[in-house]
Amino acid sequence: MTNVSDLLAANLHEVFGNRDAAARRAAIQRVYSEDVTFTDPEGTVRGRAAIEKKASDLLEGAPDDFVFVEDGERYVGTDIGALAWAFGPVGAPVVRGIDVVTVNGATITSVRTFFAEAAD
Repeated sequence: MTNVSDLLAANLHEVFGNRDAAARRAAIQRVYSEDVTFTDPEGTVRGRAAIEKKASDLLEGAPDDFVFVEDGERYVGTDIGALAWAFGPVGAPVVRGIDVVTVNGATITSVRTFFAEAAD
């Protein structure tokens, strides 16, 4: 997996959307650089272990019927990409956002996650 589009999909589906802890850990080793940074509204963390904790905490705190789905097209450049997503029960997401990743070679070096503002 060396292209930005594949890495965007892996970040969403194989890591943050994967409830199988062993498979998720294997994906993390393959998808992210050792010193990857992850930034969301809660702050910035660094490293693969921090990504594992973020994904694990998120999935453990969510109901079993919550899933991540792609919420639009993937946007890719040679070393950067963006993917909108939705999270919640199929067809009734409770949160939407977008991930912007930076890639160096065959791994993600940074992830920035933004959440959609709630409608008034």
